[in-house]
Amino acid sequence: MNGKNIYITENFVRHTLGEDSTGHDWYHIERVRKNALYIAEKEQRGDLFIIEMAALLHDIPDEKLNASKEAGEKKLSDFLQDLEIQEAAITRISEIIYSISFKGGKNTKLLSPEAEIVQDADRLDAIGAVGIARAFAYGGKKGQAIYDPGLETRNEMTEEEYRHGKSSSINHFYEKLLKLKERLNTDTAINMAEERHQFMEEYLQQFYKEWNGQA
Repeated sequence: MNGKNIYITENFVRHTLGEDSTGHDWYHIERVRKNALYIAEKEQRGDLFIIEMAALLHDIPDEKLNASKEAGEKKLSDFLQDLEIQEAAITRISEIIYSISFKGGKNTKLLSPEAEIVQDADRLDAIGAVGIARAFAYGGKKGQAIYDPGLETRNEMTEEEYRHGKSSSINHFYEKLLKLKERLNTDTAINMAEERHQFMEEYLQQFYKEWNGQA
């Protein structure tokens, strides 16, 4: 039965996010799923079905991908209720999804190893070469500048400011991406993040050289 539910969920997510151009498409979901299952295997922790389902569905209720926060929540709830899984599993999957978001840098206390693993997997896909590509895709979709030296980096933000405040794609590195390595939960993810984090720092050095006409 778990295999059937995974299959149904894959098709639902492909249909829902398949045309996304903000870096939250099916390929992002698939990378997060693979990372999550890999971390779970290496750490020898967590319920693999719950981890895989939460990884597949983690962006479905995201406010920025829906008409409203309420619309996203309803989309996830309606889908889960149609599956043949126990209510306790629905609760666990939903709790993970709603607890792992960055939300302007607020450190929400995670309640399970499954949540720690899915959060780590999602954050790994936000850094490194793929993370850089996703940052510029999302910034362009939002109409943000690639870089504006006149915009100060926001160190403290409410969720509203994080979602809707004015920023740039380069500022996003400092407001979120460069912070993620220190906010991972598992040793496996921390090790995976080292090279990706270093690549982002090197990218920024090259970016500023070119921006200032030095390369």
